[in-house]
Amino acid sequence: MISASPAPEDREALEWLYGTQLFGMKLGLENTRRLLDAIELPARRQRFIHIAGTNGKGSTCAFMHSILRASGIRAGLFTSPHLIEFGERIRDDARMISHEEIAAGIGRIRALVSDWEPHPTFFEIALALALDWFRARELPWVVLETGLGGRLDATNAITPAVSVITPIGMDHMQILGSTLAEIAAEKAGIIKPGVPVVCAPQEPDAMEVIVRVAKEKHAPLTVVTEPASGKLGLAGPHQAWNAALAVAAVRLMGLDVSDEQIASGLRETVWPARFQRLDARTFLDGAHNEPAAQALAEAWRHEFGGEKATIILGASTGKDTAATLRALAPVAARWIFTGFDSPRTLAPGIAREMLAAPHETHIALDITEALAFATRFSERKLITGSLYFAGEVLARHEARIESRERSDQ
Repeated sequence: MISASPAPEDREALEWLYGTQLFGMKLGLENTRRLLDAIELPARRQRFIHIAGTNGKGSTCAFMHSILRASGIRAGLFTSPHLIEFGERIRDDARMISHEEIAAGIGRIRALVSDWEPHPTFFEIALALALDWFRARELPWVVLETGLGGRLDATNAITPAVSVITPIGMDHMQILGSTLAEIAAEKAGIIKPGVPVVCAPQEPDAMEVIVRVAKEKHAPLTVVTEPASGKLGLAGPHQAWNAALAVAAVRLMGLDVSDEQIASGLRETVWPARFQRLDARTFLDGAHNEPAAQALAEAWRHEFGGEKATIILGASTGKDTAATLRALAPVAARWIFTGFDSPRTLAPGIAREMLAAPHETHIALDITEALAFATRFSERKLITGSLYFAGEVLARHEARIESRERSDQ
């Protein structure tokens, strides 16, 4: 959905919200609970599906939300980050939150927290804004994606009807832990006493943690063992597993949803920057860690067999870019390294130095130069490396670069 640029008064509210990124990320629930309690959130009788994991969270949320929409069940959707504009993070079955609604909601929260110490973070305010809008829209269900981790993520202040854990891998190690078991323990922190849990297949170290925590919390655990079948709106073999996870979660919600409605929802799911076809020769994916890059390489081979790609890569700092490059190397004919408009961008020269396998490489000033240079070669183009990079690419593709709202969280 493309919306008009915000009016000046609405822009000022958004700029204040983006300014709260200076407060950084504060893992912990005390301030979140204080904020939600002050606004009397969440709404009474509103029920939640809570999703954590390393990869596939957004796609799983999108499948789930699409199934509910196809079934006539009104539900909110809270995800992060956005690609082009903030409102993408907060939507229901009909539309995303408007600029005017964002500004009004921020105005109320801003007045409330002006003298708070510690000040609420960007993500805590975004969550409160979303829950306030979902209440105003009188939505009976909300699909809620964690921002980072699970145990100490702001979204964990909510008690859901169903908890969902997507595949867990090595990412955000500087915050969540240096081993798969440590990271899994943070993700499994969303498991609540007695609340059913649906889990994707995991590596043994991660699964051991999830099984143990579920048992300790007396939370019934369902592990998805087969991918979904039938036509899906999102491409790639890994999306069949995300779809199966979404279906299992919807089944546990106790709703009257038919097989036909589920099939329709899966078929109609749209989620940008997930092996998205921009044109016949160009594909976009936000893969930014090794498991996501492995899934992307598998999706490429599934679609194009042994055909290689000219890969245009813009990576973020703080990620294991070397592992991402290793995972994508088997499908690469050559690499074009570039950057994007964010302090999080990894210098393309540094990214190129991380490439272990001998490959033809080039450096471009930006995505426009990279795409122009890529036209010299016959291969299809694969643009990837970061969701923040994907957002900039998508904004340029849709001629919305002037209205793009850059965010570092």
